[in-house]
Amino acid sequence: MSSRLGDAVLDPALWPAIMEDISRAVGATGATLLQADVRTPDVPHTEGLAELFKAYFQGNWHIGDIRARGAPLLASGAKLVITDYDSVTAEEMRDTAYYNDLLRPFGFRWFAAVGFRAGSALWGLSLHRTARQGLFEGDELNYLEELTPRLSNAATLSLAVGRSVLSGITNALDLVGQPALILDRSGGVLATNARADRLFDDDIRLQNRRIVVKDSRARINLDTLFAWVRNTAEPASIPIKTIVVRRQLGQPVLIRVLPIPPSARSAFVGARVLLTLVPSALPPDISANLLIEAFELTSAEAKLGVLIGRGATLHAAAEQLGVTISTVRNQLKGVFLKTTTHRQSELAILLSRFLVPR
Repeated sequence: MSSRLGDAVLDPALWPAIMEDISRAVGATGATLLQADVRTPDVPHTEGLAELFKAYFQGNWHIGDIRARGAPLLASGAKLVITDYDSVTAEEMRDTAYYNDLLRPFGFRWFAAVGFRAGSALWGLSLHRTARQGLFEGDELNYLEELTPRLSNAATLSLAVGRSVLSGITNALDLVGQPALILDRSGGVLATNARADRLFDDDIRLQNRRIVVKDSRARINLDTLFAWVRNTAEPASIPIKTIVVRRQLGQPVLIRVLPIPPSARSAFVGARVLLTLVPSALPPDISANLLIEAFELTSAEAKLGVLIGRGATLHAAAEQLGVTISTVRNQLKGVFLKTTTHRQSELAILLSRFLVPR
């Protein structure tokens, strides 16, 4: 188990399989990870809990979950594992909506939660059994208690690795002149780079780890994005890909919304989306020197390449360069040959990869 948990530090996608193994070891139907104070549907769970997990969040049962009453026992260290009777009474199990309306329709009744830490945050590995499978007890609880230090080590390492990956992403974007920031599962800003910090002004800024904009339309779109971040787990379903923020002074800023790479999707980090900020007042340019170095173009060919990369026509390029259209066409043949392209549109796509900030 320790080696499997170590693998999950580098590959967060392994957590459901590990939880499946733990579930089988104690005769549970399935398991999920839950943070003690923040519960969102982006956490890993096993297939056996898929329908219950969906209903748990869609029905807002995660708000005021009565089983969470036992969390203080885990937080204080008084217990390493809690079960139903650490959280509720027998009468509550018989009479409350949580047990009758949520658990019973799916055949579930009993649970055990293994407490562990990811850094300073308290988490629980929550395992679930049907009424027939019965209460967790005896050797099963002993086995689960032994998991606490292993889970804490793996989760804390996973947190550190995930944060390192995110820092690498924002720093790399900073080096190429791209303002960027990352939102966590609550819609708060988890990380930002220096380029983004320099871009903020009265019209778009950070306040208490939140993006604040004056543009009312952009604010509505951001609220839609924040709601999705808090309530949806699937990165492929991002509702808004670009948000335009109009500014009273200066040109608009485009906020582009991108999914977090899989290697950084650790449940313990909680990163949800990467935002890149594109100030339209600072349009991209193409470095002629970079084209000369990359393709061994002549100076004249590189200057033509810059114009084509910006979308200029051959006639417009000839006018800007102060040469005839036939000269431009001859230079273009050389550019085609050296870049192994054949059409102007193909060349423009290639050169667009060499965009740099002005």
